[in-house]
Amino acid sequence: MKDLIIKDAKVINEGKILRDTSLLIRNGIIEKIFRDAVPQNILDQSDVIDASGKFLLPGVIDDQVHFREPGLTHKGDIYSESKAAVAGGITSFMEMPNTVPQATTQELLNQKYERASEVSLANYSFYIGATNDNLDELLKTDPSNVCGIKVFMGSSTGNMLVDNPVTLSSLFRESKMLIAVHCEDESIVQANLAAAIEKYGEEIPMSEHPKIRDTSACFNSSSKAVELAKKYGTRLHILHVSTAAELALFEAAPVKNKKITSEVCVHHLWFSDADYEKYGARIKWNPAIKSANDRASLIKAVNDNRIDVIATDHAPHTEEEKSRPYLKMPSGGPLVEHSLPAMLELSRNGKISIEKVVEKMCHAPADLFGIEKRGYIRKGYKADLVLVDAGKWTVTKDNIHAKCNWSPFEGESFYYFISQTFVNGNLVYENPVAGKKGTFFEEKKGERLSFSRVQD
Repeated sequence: MKDLIIKDAKVINEGKILRDTSLLIRNGIIEKIFRDAVPQNILDQSDVIDASGKFLLPGVIDDQVHFREPGLTHKGDIYSESKAAVAGGITSFMEMPNTVPQATTQELLNQKYERASEVSLANYSFYIGATNDNLDELLKTDPSNVCGIKVFMGSSTGNMLVDNPVTLSSLFRESKMLIAVHCEDESIVQANLAAAIEKYGEEIPMSEHPKIRDTSACFNSSSKAVELAKKYGTRLHILHVSTAAELALFEAAPVKNKKITSEVCVHHLWFSDADYEKYGARIKWNPAIKSANDRASLIKAVNDNRIDVIATDHAPHTEEEKSRPYLKMPSGGPLVEHSLPAMLELSRNGKISIEKVVEKMCHAPADLFGIEKRGYIRKGYKADLVLVDAGKWTVTKDNIHAKCNWSPFEGESFYYFISQTFVNGNLVYENPVAGKKGTFFEEKKGERLSFSRVQD
């Protein structure tokens, strides 16, 4: 592989913006960072990409996606959604176990890894899924090459609810791995749902969704998870925090110093319950998008480091599935290709600094999971990189890459776009024109992520 120079970029990394900075990439690794002019002899021996005027970021690491393979590939698959991911600047993803069959055994988990090695354009890891009766399988998992154990402490797509107190206690006590949890109290959700059915029958309006999956359901479940983690010293990561109330459970501290961490998703930072009237099913997620006050509190918690990671919960469904009545309509939507542009838009509007966007989408996931040699622009690290250019564009079906071919952001205009994405030093996506579909380079596939953080 010939050396590559990315020349004269505005590098955003470790809380700083370094202008007129160049990178030398050799064999997929960042070999040298130049703050001054690159020597001519190095330029002459390298392929050169002129990044003048562009931001250069570490590749985004998305710790929560649903790529729907195996068994649900009419919605998406590892190949199609990894393409959408790299088009959105995501170079590494961690995928959830609620597929068909569910990834709840070592054999089924390994099948997903084998498939990803064949088709994924991004780097990858897969959670093993907990059930009420698979503790032995979970404890066989190798923490050096699997991102974590996923526990649904509230039911969602795939019906993997773990509600046996004995199972939960045993898992939190015995696991040496990170446990990532979906927290919604099932008894509260079901009581609220029954009340909605009594009031509306089968014609439940979408505006009821945050009332059915309400703040108390989230807080009660998250509190239980935190209580178990503190009791047993478990490494706990609470996914898609959606309420202001839950923020009291987390410390404002650097992620490296925490054993209990949290994630927020882009849709909970962008939308509020006032948007259900406009967007309807397109913003039906579990947990539900809640009030504008919750949204403001979540943004504040990102800025003060109570929330550690920003992710997507990318969960595609077909438009036909999303057009069904409330009780038969699945929750979730596609987000990987628009998450970074959306967060850069929030930065442009003064909600969060661009340095903080990079911290929460790139650095913090690497630190939290102990991902080896990724998440930063540093000498010796893997060259997972994203070039971002300025140029107004609008999300339309003509420029969507996700297999389901819709987005909750359709009609939304952004002012930054992904111009190039590099995975392990390989250019995998290029798009010189804002609002157009780019070109993929698929010869080189992503790599399996490895982890070094001690989870005890």
